Amino acid sequence: MPQILSPTGPDWPCQVKAPGSRDWERTAARWLRDLLPARYAGYPALTRHPLLLARHAQLQVEHEIRAVRVALRTCRAELPALDVSERLIESTIRLYAVELEQLGRLARAVRLITEALLAGARTGQGRQGR
Repeated sequence: MPQILSPTGPDWPCQVKAPGSRDWERTAARWLRDLLPARYAGYPALTRHPLLLARHAQLQVEHEIRAVRVALRTCRAELPALDVSERLIESTIRLYAVELEQLGRLARAVRLITEALLAGARTGQGRQGR
């Protein structure tokens, strides 16, 4: 029976079973797929290889973080030209700040899952590459 590793830290997604437990990779893959646009579900290279899926999910989240940072940095200068009220601009700034926090948690969760998948691949418990 494989050793069940306990996920450490509060950033492990509750939808993903603990590494080493039955079907943990399946739950990890499902969670990672949900981070990607729906069109990626049709790519067998991603859906059959959790490490590739994790890598792409990390890239996706990193790009989203960059996009939100740009939106946050530019909203005071660009939104008034769109006739957006100061009150709505302030609300938008708060929205972007919250989103950055959420994306940071997602990025940490993807890294934790990637590390667990790598550990499983190194010990032969993972199914990557099959």
